[in-house]
Amino acid sequence: MEVILLSDVEKVGLRGEVVDVARGYARNYLLPRKLAEVATPAKVAEVQKRADRLARQEASTFDQAKELSATLEKTELRFDVKAGPTGSLFGSVTPTDIADELWAKAKIRVDRRKIGIDTIKRIGRYQVPIDVFQDVRVEVKTLVVPEGGELPSADELEAMEAAEIKAAEPEVLHEGPELEELIAGEPEPPAEAEPAEPAEPQPDWRADADAALREQ
Repeated sequence: MEVILLSDVEKVGLRGEVVDVARGYARNYLLPRKLAEVATPAKVAEVQKRADRLARQEASTFDQAKELSATLEKTELRFDVKAGPTGSLFGSVTPTDIADELWAKAKIRVDRRKIGIDTIKRIGRYQVPIDVFQDVRVEVKTLVVPEGGELPSADELEAMEAAEIKAAEPEVLHEGPELEELIAGEPEPPAEAEPAEPAEPQPDWRADADAALREQ
């Protein structure tokens, strides 16, 4: 089933793209959450027209790309987002968010597919690579800051991420002594007794005496 994405959907596509997905996935997830709409011929044509218009606003020559790169190198993007105590975002910052912010702040149009970073899911400082034109790449400084707060230092960010990783690891419970201690403390099993040799038959003195009396 073809749908037009209304938002970036991880592992599916970017906003405005026409994608083919399973009908059940569209009916049960994308459409009810307003993440997509059914791709009718009229809407697909509208999407294509919009994409053509945006493409004309991007760099079309090497010289234009170099000029845009000079501006982008001086640009700093900032996203104030809701985040948990370990720095994980409750939402995410997507390539579309970055492209929209570049247009809003610097009036530079960038194809989202040329933004070389995955969805950002943690607060932090990022250098976002962007292919402005063939053989012209620039990195844009991007800050993802906890809403209502300030961005921690690099060491603090690293410690927060390590704490989150540790918290996600399964806990191994040990009840009582360690296995090695148990093994070391066990008494050695008693040695098996060797089977006793059969006793030699004792002489039957009664039978000998009776035989002697009969001979007398």
